[in-house]
Amino acid sequence: QVQLVESGGGSVQAGGSLRLSCAAFGYTYSVYCMGWFRQVPGKEREGVAAIDSDGSTRYADSVKDRFTISQDNAKNTLYLQMNSLKPDDTATYYCAASYGLGPRGHLAPSEYKYWGQGTQVTVSS
Repeated sequence: QVQLVESGGGSVQAGGSLRLSCAAFGYTYSVYCMGWFRQVPGKEREGVAAIDSDGSTRYADSVKDRFTISQDNAKNTLYLQMNSLKPDDTATYYCAASYGLGPRGHLAPSEYKYWGQGTQVTVSS
């Protein structure tokens, strides 16, 4: 079991920055991959970024070159640095953890078993 707690969401104007954090508790040493996902009402949850235990990363095309995922293994904390934010980035952001991934890949929500409660990010124009 892994428990995940996100923080760092808020409201920002377009072009601004935010950093999300996700603290992990419990059986964390077997986690293979962690990711950030986002969802707006009425739409499916989508993958934003993911990072393996070896540090390799994946990004959705919509956030590439603007967002950076990182992790501090000593603190069991996952981060998402979000720069050049756009109104389309407005969503509830979730972190997730997986002990292993299947064929759908790093940015597929169905590949992740453990989820945080979400943190709201609002970007105004």
